[in-house]
Amino acid sequence: MMNSIEIDKLTPCLERVSDSQIVDTSFSVVEKSELSGLKNWLFNWNAPDLKDCEIFKLSVEGDERIQGLVALHIMKRDRAVYVKIAESAPHNKGKNKEFVGVGGHLFAIAVQRSYELGFDGFAYLDAKNVELVKHYAKTLGAILIGHPHPYRMIIDEEAAYKLKQVYNFRRD
Repeated sequence: MMNSIEIDKLTPCLERVSDSQIVDTSFSVVEKSELSGLKNWLFNWNAPDLKDCEIFKLSVEGDERIQGLVALHIMKRDRAVYVKIAESAPHNKGKNKEFVGVGGHLFAIAVQRSYELGFDGFAYLDAKNVELVKHYAKTLGAILIGHPHPYRMIIDEEAAYKLKQVYNFRRD
């Protein structure tokens, strides 16, 4: 699978578009029952090829709705986390989105999980196209390696550290 999520703004929390209010966020493993209730999402989050992934949801504190999802495949041999899919909720896409900052947060979850596993923040992904390669390089500090996928990118330890500094999921 390839990632095509837009990183619209780098924020330590999500920002509500309607009033520019910064809101605290949290993430946790999503329940299977939550995935079966999804409507109008681009990806099938119940697909069989995600069965070996950890799927995390991004939430706003005080709001049960899922703001975004990220599927991570733990690559123990590579000592890395592979971002298989990242997607903003339908209400966070397009010009009428409710919150900005979802995309970056989803990659920050991957970096955080990598740290938790002792992988020093190392993560990688396959971008959908060359425009997204440029976008991820600029916004995430990801580096194109182009193998085995032509748009394979890595988030190395330095870029992971920078993401961890921005994305603390709190307003402080």
